[in-house]
Amino acid sequence: MLTFKEPVKGLELEFAILPADKITIPSIQRELSDMHIKRLMDSIQKVGFVEPLTVVPTENGFYEVINGQHRFMAGRRLGMEEFPVIILPPSVKDYIISLNIEKVPSLKDKAHQSYEIFMAYLQREPNLKEYKLEDYIEQAYLITIGFIVDRLEDKKFPGYAFEKVLSKVDFFLDIPLEKAEKEREKRAQVLMSAKEVLNRRYEELGLKNALLKEAIVSKAFQMEYGKYVRIISEDFYTFFDRLISAMQKVSFEEEELQEF
Repeated sequence: MLTFKEPVKGLELEFAILPADKITIPSIQRELSDMHIKRLMDSIQKVGFVEPLTVVPTENGFYEVINGQHRFMAGRRLGMEEFPVIILPPSVKDYIISLNIEKVPSLKDKAHQSYEIFMAYLQREPNLKEYKLEDYIEQAYLITIGFIVDRLEDKKFPGYAFEKVLSKVDFFLDIPLEKAEKEREKRAQVLMSAKEVLNRRYEELGLKNALLKEAIVSKAFQMEYGKYVRIISEDFYTFFDRLISAMQKVSFEEEELQEF
């Protein structure tokens, strides 16, 4: 192994060649794209495997890929048995997991990552206050959506339709993770109820463009709170009671529909 210092923070890094059977992809990573893997296979065959994977060591002697999952899988399919890697300290894993730029993360990807981070810290530090995860999770509402996607296994939940309103009412909690887990699951159930109302109104209005689901939520919000409201003083549950009620009354003029 070759040891060197990262120039900005002075982190001690290592360059190494590791056997493929010592390298794993953590569950926290978003789903891999088979098409992207095939494209990388073509690229590797033309120019070689010229960019090292970024990995962190695990407690059981393996190395998790935190940047380069698609390249790793492409190399494996091409029969590679060893890989060049840059080994980072385990302490930086949660900070840089979102820097993987091989594939732009979708809302579902971000929610899955947020749920995995939440659960990992819950297992290690159940008394840690949830707001301490702000450094690792982009938005608190991603945890709630993660509970829907991962725990309730609703992979088709229209998170995009609720994202804007969630950003106004779903924040990090000042309670221990063991209590936050129950709260997040309650909020996930509220959103599942909101989804049922949204889907029903979408069908009643005879709409065909899925983007109009977001429009239904936005219009319901405006009906209750006005067009330019940024701060909501009500709690999460009161807010969604009002929003769900308003969604059942939403309708569109013809000119509104033409915008989509």
